[in-house]
Amino acid sequence: MENKSYVPLKQPIIFQLEGFIVPKETAHLLFALSLLGYLATLTGNGVVCVAIFAEKSLHKPMYVMICNLVACDLLGGTAMLTRLMSDFLSEERTITYVAAIFQAFSMHTYGSATQTILSVMAYDRYVAICEPLRYHTIMTKGKLVGLCLTAWLIAFGLVLILFVMNVTTPLCGTLIVHVYCSNRSILRLACHPTPYNDIYGLVMTWSLSTGSFLVIAFSYIKILVACLVVRKETNKRKVIQTCAPHLVAYVIFEITSIIIIMSYRIPEISENMKKFCSILSIILPPIINPIIYGLVMRDIRVNIIKLFKRKVVPNQ
Repeated sequence: MENKSYVPLKQPIIFQLEGFIVPKETAHLLFALSLLGYLATLTGNGVVCVAIFAEKSLHKPMYVMICNLVACDLLGGTAMLTRLMSDFLSEERTITYVAAIFQAFSMHTYGSATQTILSVMAYDRYVAICEPLRYHTIMTKGKLVGLCLTAWLIAFGLVLILFVMNVTTPLCGTLIVHVYCSNRSILRLACHPTPYNDIYGLVMTWSLSTGSFLVIAFSYIKILVACLVVRKETNKRKVIQTCAPHLVAYVIFEITSIIIIMSYRIPEISENMKKFCSILSIILPPIINPIIYGLVMRDIRVNIIKLFKRKVVPNQ
């Protein structure tokens, strides 16, 4: 830190968000795009969720897990896009300490839970395809609830520890040089170095990323072996329909995460572009995931069409 004065700030602390540095006319356009993106997030995820809840035949582990991913996407999309819209309309981009911590907690929970939920979904696909005769014995209601709770608790618990460690950290600055509040952006305002917080954050990020990759890689290698090597009587078309959306969702999340790292390694990229790249992993998956699941997965697509037909017919 370059703070010359080590006099900690006292509550209530009001942070100043730098955000995107754009003219007022451009800010209004970006507000409209953010609003459009948020409406797409709410509509897409809402339709998928309603289609699953309305059809009893979809009350199966795979679809319940999709609903968990929907909840996760809505958490991240809402925490990010609502704040973006507010900042684009306001000249004073201020945020209270409590609101900043809440947004940062939501952002980290979204990122962590996305990985744990996708891991659980990969395990479910592995059991369904590699152990079809034992699937209902293994994936009982109790097991399903346990897996979903575990996915959320791991993410929530790790992030909670991260922020508990920051509670006693004294702050000497108020300018957050970012589009949104995160653990790292807040710790940059600390009066002194925070090595333990930094180490824990890095270990947590590495553990989640590596752990989810290993689970997903193991599951799909087993599925590939079952389909191509063992030559079990598997419906390969159905396998593709159920596995492709999950893999695409995971790949999109990972690619957008890699883009964040790459953007900060290229000095030629403008600061606004770097900030835009840093929010891609939070705003893109919540918009694209429901489209992927709604179009590729036949059962969801059919029930979405049924929902719209039910609303159209009474008006005829």
